[in-house]
Amino acid sequence: MNKLKKEDIFTISNFISFVRILLFFPIYYTLSNLNAGASFRYWTLALFFFAYLTDISDGFLARKLNQVTEMGKVIDPLADKILVALISIQLFLQGDIPAFYFYIIIARDVFIFTGGIFVSKKLGRVLPSNYWGKATVVSIGLYFIIVVLNGKIETPVLYYFVEYLSIFMSFLSVIIYGYRAYKEIKES
Repeated sequence: MNKLKKEDIFTISNFISFVRILLFFPIYYTLSNLNAGASFRYWTLALFFFAYLTDISDGFLARKLNQVTEMGKVIDPLADKILVALISIQLFLQGDIPAFYFYIIIARDVFIFTGGIFVSKKLGRVLPSNYWGKATVVSIGLYFIIVVLNGKIETPVLYYFVEYLSIFMSFLSVIIYGYRAYKEIKES
């Protein structure tokens, strides 16, 4: 891999991705207090929305400001994985999501993360995120929103549809990532 330069690390896009990682702390607090009142549910949703805005804006700004860097290709999906994993853990520990869902989401992220390290070492560069990975994170995020809104009770059909859609997307994204990695390694 190329040596990281200061200007590749300290970009506005990387800063925004780092902020997304730090959002876990207020999200953890509001998630821990979901049963303390509706205001915690709304604050959690507001923080989810803010995290989503940071996910959209970091990539947009990186391209717009011509600041697409190897560091950015690492920190953006890493921020997604950290936030999704920590939210999953908290919701699982509270009994808000089923164990099988939790294990699928964590296994997906562990597989892609460790696979990404392996691929990066083989190629000497990071494979950038793709549509399927982003779409999977969106489907998982929608599921979390429904969980926070108590959707299993309020809208069970939507709850189960989004739950199984995000599981399907998780498996699909792993298959697509594995295929992309295999193809890139084979061509290099």
